[in-house]
Amino acid sequence: MLLVPVPSARRAVAARGHDAGRRLALAAARALRAAGLPARAVPVLRQCRAVADQAGLGARQRRANVAGALGVRMGGERLLMREGPVVLVDDLMTTGASLAEAARAVSLAGGSLLGAAVVAASGVPPREAEKKRN
Repeated sequence: MLLVPVPSARRAVAARGHDAGRRLALAAARALRAAGLPARAVPVLRQCRAVADQAGLGARQRRANVAGALGVRMGGERLLMREGPVVLVDDLMTTGASLAEAARAVSLAGGSLLGAAVVAASGVPPREAEKKRN
């Protein structure tokens, strides 16, 4: 199993001082291997263009903001197709726009998407969040 972190914007990583998604994927891969399950973290996704900060954006705006923003690093296609199912890893899911964009990029590169794992999700369902923001 490949654990693929959803990449954060460089400025977000710099502000936090670390890449939360990548750290989570590495820790999860270690825990899965310790339990006897073959897993590894592979940061094959990259941002192809800058995106705006998602804070304060509604669901439609978030989807538009990240549409086409992610791609697979050179050589990543072979790894995704050859190494097994992919689980996307992210620290927070608000509307699911970033996860959907990551899934698009992985699928386009020939990866077999198994699902996603997140540490936290916003308390407001995506459709309710959209209604409140628009």
